[in-house]
Amino acid sequence: MSTALPPCPQCNSENVVKNGFIHNGKQNHLCNDCGRQFVEDPQNKIISDDTKGLIDKLLLEKIPLAGIARVADVSEVWPQGYVNKKYAQVPRHAKVRAQKKGRLTLECDETWSFVGNKGNKQWIWLAIDRQS
Repeated sequence: MSTALPPCPQCNSENVVKNGFIHNGKQNHLCNDCGRQFVEDPQNKIISDDTKGLIDKLLLEKIPLAGIARVADVSEVWPQGYVNKKYAQVPRHAKVRAQKKGRLTLECDETWSFVGNKGNKQWIWLAIDRQS
């Protein structure tokens, strides 16, 4: 006695085979027509505002996304999408106050390295206003 496999959610084809199990033990399926992998009855977990606040704090501490996923009990894919949405909301132009004109004092630093071979030296100079 065999159980009927679910149709593909993308192309609605019945040409579906079992394709192992996902991380939580659910049966994974593969559509032979369009190549889509899917799970029957996927669970969409809603992330609370408290968890998002915790994730924001962990991001500011430069914790890796995999570590954030473990701590916040979310999938490893979700934090990357969350970061991408946050980044899209950041304004593209920084608001900088104009400084009064006058004498400018700079601090400079340089470093060099070679790229490919020692004859190809590349220099990097950094100059910053001492007042900033």
